[in-house]
Amino acid sequence: MDIEELKEIEANLTEDEKRENAIRLAFNGDRERFNDFCNVLLEEMPPNTTAVLGGSSVTGYRFKDGTPFDGEGPMTSDLDITLVGPEAIEYFSLEGFWIPGIHTHPVKEGDDDIAGPKLKKLRHRLSAIAGGRPVTIQASQNFYFEMREGWLGQPYLTLVERPAEE
Repeated sequence: MDIEELKEIEANLTEDEKRENAIRLAFNGDRERFNDFCNVLLEEMPPNTTAVLGGSSVTGYRFKDGTPFDGEGPMTSDLDITLVGPEAIEYFSLEGFWIPGIHTHPVKEGDDDIAGPKLKKLRHRLSAIAGGRPVTIQASQNFYFEMREGWLGQPYLTLVERPAEE
């Protein structure tokens, strides 16, 4: 399949299909571990935040070149989490932004200094639940995430939403 055919398939994935892909690929079909992963996100992320999963764990293929999930060997594909909302942005230092105050770099192994220690702890906890699979976390303001995802057309799966505290 070429990239255009993959993009067409990705564009038509339902939420259920994306969720099942993530469970099958990233959690070896273990729905309980997937649910644990989502529950940890929910309890650790700030209020007024939505956590989404993007990338090949949702579609089965890398968006840029069509490489299958874990196509470079077992456990080589990471889990790309984006925290969407104004409070999540506050976890990052100025060095951690692509666009200051709006969209961050993903925090991954070796660059934990671009965000506070809470995200390092969360990444490691999520990685352990995912069987040691690498986890990256970035943050975006709501408007930017919606604009960027709409423009790029990359599918994502909403994992959890934490409402604003009242």
